[in-house]
Amino acid sequence: MEEDKLLDALRRTFSGSVLEAGLSGEEPWVILRPEALPSAAAWLRDGPPGMRMLLDLTCVDRPEEPERFEMVYHFLSLDSSIRLRLKVRLPAGRPSVASLTGLWKNADWLEREVYDLFGVCFEGHPDLRRLLLYDGFEGHPLRKDYPLRRRQPRLPERDGGPGE
Repeated sequence: MEEDKLLDALRRTFSGSVLEAGLSGEEPWVILRPEALPSAAAWLRDGPPGMRMLLDLTCVDRPEEPERFEMVYHFLSLDSSIRLRLKVRLPAGRPSVASLTGLWKNADWLEREVYDLFGVCFEGHPDLRRLLLYDGFEGHPLRKDYPLRRRQPRLPERDGGPGE
């Protein structure tokens, strides 16, 4: 499926949910309504596009925008070697979107990383907890309004250690 045909198929299949779409170079991208993410992701994987690989997912913080957080998903079709960048915009208050762990196992740690660093919640995630930072860490350090010199609570020292 060529890039233009993929975008046309997405527009037809999810007509009310595609907000924008286009090509960046030769790579197609699409911006969807958040509620359409689970069905669009399943269609991309199981339907004609055959996007069987979720390469990556990340978040972009745009504090000046009303929909502050933009989730960015990168998919790949192994059959046609087409890549797709799918975006979903989320509000600032309590950003939340459906988890893709039921479709791709690697979404587990990728979503936990975004949760840890940006504070985006993933509905239906089987184990949504911090991945890189300790449990007592306050805030989300990749948000643009996170104070540069913020001090974190100190953790009590533990007795023992490796080899003791």
